[in-house]
Amino acid sequence: MEKLTFSVADYQAPLDLILHLLSKHKLNILDIDISALLTQYLAAMEEAKEQNLEVASEFLEMASRLVYIKTVSLLPKHAEEGDKLRAELTGQLIDYSICKAAAKALGEHYRGQDIFTRPAVELEEDMTYDLVHPAHVLYYALGDAMGKGARRLPPPREAFEPLVGVPVVSVTTKIFTIFRLLRGGGGVKLDALYQKSPERSGKIATFLALLELIKSKKIYMTGEEVRLSGK
Repeated sequence: MEKLTFSVADYQAPLDLILHLLSKHKLNILDIDISALLTQYLAAMEEAKEQNLEVASEFLEMASRLVYIKTVSLLPKHAEEGDKLRAELTGQLIDYSICKAAAKALGEHYRGQDIFTRPAVELEEDMTYDLVHPAHVLYYALGDAMGKGARRLPPPREAFEPLVGVPVVSVTTKIFTIFRLLRGGGGVKLDALYQKSPERSGKIATFLALLELIKSKKIYMTGEEVRLSGK
């Protein structure tokens, strides 16, 4: 299957687009406002749809990731997890920006010069383990090896198959579905939105998508109808 591509102002990766949005809207990379970033990211995705550009799966995955981080951050019980996820995203953005800067510097340094390369040399692997660890590190490593560490791992997918027999529906997918239904300018009944997702996971995703769009003022409700803001 041919891989879909996404290009807005030559941004070929989700992190490229996020760095652009952080710079354009003056968001602090060390203290990212997930709500503001998500709003701008979804706007860029919608712009791509309007330009009839196909969106690669990496960009959809990043949108889902941002929605998840924001959702977790809004739950007091999982606030610590939200902070951890946001710190992980910040670290990836910083590393990516450093790599881009290094690549640009190398490109400018060697511009116009002849560059010669050679095949990689196969090196003999040294299997000797010569690191030294404190006793407590070895103790916890032994506990992990004996199976205690496995208890901290997430349950395997097979464990959920008897409980969840339907595919997971992403919130981002429902956001795009709602936009398509409202694009004509008229209102859409709430019941009609939920009827398009008879399964439970689809109804939950629809509900979260509506909350996100109403909070970001992309849509509004009047009676039992949903309409695009400004329409």
